[in-house]
Amino acid sequence: MHRVEQFFGHLTAHVRPDEAALARRILPEGAWPLFDGMPVADRRHGLDVAQRLLAAGHDDPDLLVAALLHDAAKGGQLRLWHRVTGVLLEAVAPHLLARLASPAPGSRRHAFHVYLHHAALSAEAARAAGCSERSAAFIRGSAPEADRALAAAFHVADEAS
Repeated sequence: MHRVEQFFGHLTAHVRPDEAALARRILPEGAWPLFDGMPVADRRHGLDVAQRLLAAGHDDPDLLVAALLHDAAKGGQLRLWHRVTGVLLEAVAPHLLARLASPAPGSRRHAFHVYLHHAALSAEAARAAGCSERSAAFIRGSAPEADRALAAAFHVADEAS
């Protein structure tokens, strides 16, 4: 049922001007174009994750940047059908999903590579946009031991939407 809600949320996603302003305040100046260029559904999801973290009392700036940009690599690479196919294959035939994925950017199967590796790719994009290595570590899922509690909160907030 959660995935069905995600699907319809993807189709109806929007970002209010006050929410965009919140993201702009949180993000380093160079990262704003990365966020603003994301599909609206990914911006909505990032904002939802950031707002869940804030509501839970987590206001760490690097964590909030990670919340906003953790799906940045999906960008124009993943169409809705790639996402749906990825979710279904991940559940029933992960080996097939891995075989479909191609790291070659020109390949028709590259979107599945992005689907599988979007965390690392998003972390790279965030670093290239001027975000801290700590934010990138939250995105990659490789936060140091000192940040494990924040990383766990991030994971919970991400999975909730």
